[in-house]
Amino acid sequence: MAKLTNNERAPYTDVIRLTAADLIAIGNGGTRQIATIPAGGAVSLCAVIESVAVVGSTSLVVNIGTTLADPDEFIDALDVDAMTTGLPTFNTGDVFVQTAGNTTIAGGFLPKAAASASTPVYIKVTDAAVASITAGEILIGLQILDLTQFQA
Repeated sequence: MAKLTNNERAPYTDVIRLTAADLIAIGNGGTRQIATIPAGGAVSLCAVIESVAVVGSTSLVVNIGTTLADPDEFIDALDVDAMTTGLPTFNTGDVFVQTAGNTTIAGGFLPKAAASASTPVYIKVTDAAVASITAGEILIGLQILDLTQFQA
């Protein structure tokens, strides 16, 4: 897992690159912390792109959010291997959509998951064939707001 530098990630605050080896290491049903929402912060954007086509699996699904057991607040049940390589998916998680099954964002620029304490952001991988992946890469972009960084 690699985090990109400041110049490489704008306008995102956090960009995480997961290779085939990273996905295999996380494993089927596994969860890994990929970012942290600071106390006083919130998430305004979560994007996922399959930057290199996944090879070796046809069942790779990821969730991204703050609940360890089922982190689906920001991205919910994204079928990565079915994605068009290079075409991103944005804000499909539970806190961003209006109602179940409706992918319309609840409001224009509406940061979600406001945190009063430092809060981990997780990715969960579900894929019985994850160990068979031989190639692939996904990029995850998060825009995490942190107003408290300006406190005196």
